[in-house]
Amino acid sequence: MVQLSLLDTICAISTAPGIGAIAVARISGPLTFTTLENIFKFTNKKTSLKQVVSHTIHHGTINTADGPLDDALLSIFRAPNSYTGEDVAELSIHGSAYLQRRIMEVMVDHGLRMAGPGEFTLRAFMNGKFDLTQAEGVADVIAAHSKISHELAFSQLRGGFSKKLKSLRKQLIDFVSLLELELDFSEEDVEFADRSRLIKLVRIIKTEISSLVESFSLGNVIKTGIPVAIIGKPNVGKSTLLNAILNEEKAIVSEIPGTTRDAIEDTIVIGGYSFRFIDTAGLRAAENVIESMGIERTWQKISEASIVLYVFDATKESFEDVVRALDDFKDIADSPSRHLILVGNKLDKVKKLPKGFTSFLNQETIFVSAKHHENIHQIAESLVSKVSLSGINDGLVISNSRHYEALQHAQSALTGVETGLLQDIPADLLSSNIRNALYYLGEISGEITTDDILGNIFSRFCIGK
Repeated sequence: MVQLSLLDTICAISTAPGIGAIAVARISGPLTFTTLENIFKFTNKKTSLKQVVSHTIHHGTINTADGPLDDALLSIFRAPNSYTGEDVAELSIHGSAYLQRRIMEVMVDHGLRMAGPGEFTLRAFMNGKFDLTQAEGVADVIAAHSKISHELAFSQLRGGFSKKLKSLRKQLIDFVSLLELELDFSEEDVEFADRSRLIKLVRIIKTEISSLVESFSLGNVIKTGIPVAIIGKPNVGKSTLLNAILNEEKAIVSEIPGTTRDAIEDTIVIGGYSFRFIDTAGLRAAENVIESMGIERTWQKISEASIVLYVFDATKESFEDVVRALDDFKDIADSPSRHLILVGNKLDKVKKLPKGFTSFLNQETIFVSAKHHENIHQIAESLVSKVSLSGINDGLVISNSRHYEALQHAQSALTGVETGLLQDIPADLLSSNIRNALYYLGEISGEITTDDILGNIFSRFCIGK
């Protein structure tokens, strides 16, 4: 469980574990400057910590009872204008593992407590520096592994999603207030809330929430990587192609058919987008139980993939062979949201392409030599061209499963409101359904929350953030 007490002063190493040129020790809480007065000595002897203004940096020495420990730069952030909203200080020290451990020991000796995962960001949330979606955006920015995932996380951190939620909640609060006003005058049979206008509003909000819910599939792909399945018959060069795309020997390559028995996955960033490549077992009649399991998993990965690279041996397979094989993948070829790319491999061994391949039934085809890395860049360019970010609600994409679940609940509650309005149910029942929708929207932003929700969210943060 996340420590919710704001009375303690906490400390942690905020930089990544390990040895580096610089490490940053962070402190937040009421004892921040009292502790620094005891352990930090300014190089400029005329400088007094009490007189130092916020958002300034000073050189000095960290001292212990045994003498000077290290030269350091001290960054000062006074409440409330700090990340956590409390008095905050950061000490930039040399990145020795010993020094990092020792500086934490010194701080604990002076009454500070080691911070739990995400506790600095939790305090920022508790002190109203930002809402819960923005706090989760902090973690997503740190974890972002591509340009697009960073943009998505940074938009959330900057409050794009928060503003949308606030707008939706305000509209609902205005109407539930009118409904509850009717309850106060129930004996006089007064109607303050225009039912036709409320139906129109509920439908508009439902449409906006539906758009956010539908964006989750895209957001999840952006966050985890666009899945690309590499499929084809055994020994056509699927593993060699994977190695060529990744530019490393990830998969075992062999002339023996059926070498790949299970799916091999790895991720690479191309053109700012993260692609998760899956090298699968060759598609053929299985010769044993293990190979059968591998082929079964291949079909599972194909069903999950947004893009499928069908690899064939250009030296052996004719146009007709490939066309027959593609009968099993018509659903992908015809899908507006999924893509099939044909990859003719072993171009280095082909003197002249067989007739028919150059006009492949309007199906995109790229000829490569995976072994010699020839035309691999064409695959990369094609993959990037397949990424579509259209249809996003106001540029907002949901990538957090917690948000997705809460939005679904809110959508269901609003469906109940719409049904109730059409059936002319009493104002108290309408009010109850609207309040359910408000509850779930508030749960996303943190206006309504519990220790369990906070514990689950912040336990996944790194120490020192």
